[in-house]
Amino acid sequence: MNVKQEIVAANRVKLTIEISSEEFAASMAVAYKKMVGQISIPGFRKGKAPRKVIENYYGEGVFYEEAFNDCFPKAYEKAIEQEGLFPVEQPEIDVLEIGTGKTCVFTAEFFVKPEVTLGEYKGVEVEKHEHPVTDEMVETQINADRERTSRWVDVERACKMGDRVTIDYSGSVDGVKFEGGTAENAPLELGSGTFIPGFEEQVDGLEIGGERDITVTFPEEYHSEDLAGKEAVFHIVLHGVQEKELSELDDEFAKDVSEFDTFEAYKNDIREKLEKQAAQHTDDLFTNAVVDKVSHNATIEIPAPMIEREIDNMVRDMEMRMMYQGIRMEDYFKFTGMTEETLRGQYRETAELRVRGELVLEAIRKAEGIEADQADVDALVAKYAEQSGIEAEKFTERFTDSDWDYIKTDAATQKTIDFLKANAVAVEPKVEEVKEEEEKAE
Repeated sequence: MNVKQEIVAANRVKLTIEISSEEFAASMAVAYKKMVGQISIPGFRKGKAPRKVIENYYGEGVFYEEAFNDCFPKAYEKAIEQEGLFPVEQPEIDVLEIGTGKTCVFTAEFFVKPEVTLGEYKGVEVEKHEHPVTDEMVETQINADRERTSRWVDVERACKMGDRVTIDYSGSVDGVKFEGGTAENAPLELGSGTFIPGFEEQVDGLEIGGERDITVTFPEEYHSEDLAGKEAVFHIVLHGVQEKELSELDDEFAKDVSEFDTFEAYKNDIREKLEKQAAQHTDDLFTNAVVDKVSHNATIEIPAPMIEREIDNMVRDMEMRMMYQGIRMEDYFKFTGMTEETLRGQYRETAELRVRGELVLEAIRKAEGIEADQADVDALVAKYAEQSGIEAEKFTERFTDSDWDYIKTDAATQKTIDFLKANAVAVEPKVEEVKEEEEKAE
């Protein structure tokens, strides 16, 4: 098979491919067998007309398209393999010559995976942001568990912020009651921000059985246009007050919220888990920083289709997440006022960074001759199986050769990242950056 390669633009090639007359004749025979049952010719039962009769009746070209569809995939795959090319999109096809007894000639034009000119990738300096676990962080987790196991108990006193109250309320605007503004025995946690701004604060201090008129103003962006921005008066009657009762921080509490018998063991476990999370967070940030630094040091001209394909993947991922939440993408767009075009635009920069990172890691892997051995593959399979909650053997029992190739490539990529991290120089972050992180954490 003759193949001629032509560079038409950066990372874009055109192949002129010739399929021999014998190969095309074989595909014409395949096309006839596939189509004959759908063709009617006067004087012949459907599906029984000889090929020559059909060609005389409809013209020789009746089988060309189907014949080309039969021989094109094999010819194209053989051509790109022969030329050592890696297309990143479907080719644009133009048939130049076709016919019975002739060589079939066509062109295939497409973008290919770009060449990567690596910059510095060993010994790069990258800031490493440590995230130490503080006593306050441990206390926050303990308090979260304490809140989770709290209970509400009735009290006989005036209500205060933080209490849960039971009230009747009746609202009116200019002396006229409005729809949805009246309720009896409604529960309300004071300070939760559930009601209109200013409502809960004015209930504060009311005695059980007491009544009070309070005045509030509906927000300008309130969902009901009839009430937006208007002043309203609510008549309140307080029926009951409950306060939150928190557990004592002792061994019994630890037994209730964990598998530990003592509060000290429970507290130590919380610190260990937070430290593990913090270490993972630090490592993730460092990994991303190393890959970003190395990627930006490289020179690549990324074909647009590669970025568009990554954006497609990101949109599909978001659509799946929305689906798990019971939300359709069209509804999401309607609620947010966003369009798919806007969403794709927001993803573009991240998609380009991802593609750049993947290309650079692949180039470094090849430059350093990094390969994944069986132990690397087994470790990655075990990790994926654990994340899926499935035993490793069951996780892989339906793996195809393609799946194993993906795992092996993924393992080699991870090995390449480990190589870069091992060869990177971790430096202390600038003081102002540390302050910014601390402020964000607060």
